[in-house]
Amino acid sequence: MNSNYKIKVNSNYTFDIDSETATNLDSTEIASRNYHLLKDSKAYDAKIINTDFNSKSYVLEVNGNSYNVEIKDGLDQLISEMGFSIGNSKKIDSIKAPMPGLILEISVSEGQQVAEGDNLVILEAMKMENVITSPRDGIVKSVEVKQGDAIEKNTLILKFE
Repeated sequence: MNSNYKIKVNSNYTFDIDSETATNLDSTEIASRNYHLLKDSKAYDAKIINTDFNSKSYVLEVNGNSYNVEIKDGLDQLISEMGFSIGNSKKIDSIKAPMPGLILEISVSEGQQVAEGDNLVILEAMKMENVITSPRDGIVKSVEVKQGDAIEKNTLILKFE
């Protein structure tokens, strides 16, 4: 199965790479965390200086130049597009629509206790039903939409206490 990754370098240059391209990269590990790479008949010496697996960020040194690199897989990209962030989900106090659509079902009400992963609403978008689940344990403060509402992206759906 081929996966796509979004690579951000020094917070200002972004590009996409698929897993097949990454797997077929001509690289050789010459020492622990040190690599020799060939790309388009050019040689590169790369060294992994620092890794943060939680944020999927790395500091690399390539041919003597230092680069901050973030690597996001498909799930990371989807979470980001939906307005959530890995590691910060416990701090979320509201849910906004990740895309325009139609509210088909609301599974919670004001004052209801919810657990992380509980279904909150079903949003129909592009003829697909998307279940929006709770990113954390909490109590629903208010539900800002009604069943049958047509909503736009980033419309406030509900708030947590």
